[in-house]
Amino acid sequence: MDRIADFLFEVGMLKRTPRSGWQFLGVGSESVAEHVFRAAMIAFVLARMDDTVDADKVLRLALVHDLPETRTSDLNYVNQKYVAADEARAADDMTRDLPFADELRELLAEYREERSPEALLAHDADQIEMLLQLKEHLDSGCPAAADWTPFVERRLHTDTAKTLAKRILEGDSASWWFDRNSEWWVRGGKG
Repeated sequence: MDRIADFLFEVGMLKRTPRSGWQFLGVGSESVAEHVFRAAMIAFVLARMDDTVDADKVLRLALVHDLPETRTSDLNYVNQKYVAADEARAADDMTRDLPFADELRELLAEYREERSPEALLAHDADQIEMLLQLKEHLDSGCPAAADWTPFVERRLHTDTAKTLAKRILEGDSASWWFDRNSEWWVRGGKG
């Protein structure tokens, strides 16, 4: 039980591990845990849109995809030009002596190697999460975010993700809550 508790404390490090790429854009910040949460929700959605995959596996892959970053940190694309993280070793070390170590290692290896349709969809969820963040920055007045979006789009593997990405970029990140045609915005709940 102590080993499981230690593992869960380590997972908590993702809440304090920053995603490092946003420093280059000059706006935004998020933790790896924040990124993983929305990526997992996106994986759930993409898996439901594509009935040819094991949806549970897609979700599990998305949930664990950045676990090694508790030990390697988040290496953005500039960092990766000069530093290579040994994610397999980090995964081995962090899962050692856990009763579910083999499952975690297998999921992480499958994700890294992109060896299944489920892993490709989980990768797409990871990229769609970044695309959503970029669109939010674009809509908030950060034009530099537009420079990054074509590269994120080119990383997408599945038609499902490509279709969703197109809709995300054509839409407005505030449209889920701000209905510009509603009289609500004139008087609110004041009759």
